[in-house]
Amino acid sequence: MADYAFTTQWHIRAPIESVWERIADTGRWPEWWRGLQRVVEVAPGSANRLGAVQRFTWKGRLPYTLDVEMRVIRSEPPSLLESSARGELEGIGRWRLSRCEDGTRVRYEWNVRTTKRWMNALAPAARPLFRWNHDVVMRGGERGLKRLLEG
Repeated sequence: MADYAFTTQWHIRAPIESVWERIADTGRWPEWWRGLQRVVEVAPGSANRLGAVQRFTWKGRLPYTLDVEMRVIRSEPPSLLESSARGELEGIGRWRLSRCEDGTRVRYEWNVRTTKRWMNALAPAARPLFRWNHDVVMRGGERGLKRLLEG
């Protein structure tokens, strides 16, 4: 397996509560996040999403999709949402939100390893392409969230 550690930072000119509401409502991400093809709820979890399980299908610019099942393992509204991933990627995803003078800073930490045999075989040479593809998908999320919340 090949290990990856990605950190993405966004600045959204909206109150932290509004940003949290959109980040925590993962079932509606496809409405604003380009690159996310589908979200299927597997288990609803508690009122604060703890224990919720959803299956995501992602598609970037490269000619493949990734199916990942995410389980919420930590939820501290409106500042932290952490999930464990399994499927074609395995690891941990962590959203950290913080207030700033003109809105909200969003930090996403994605520490995963690939489980697809072909991705593992190509990782030594294709790692920069996989990173680029990840960045493309994350920029799509940032643009969509800004359109939604910044008007």
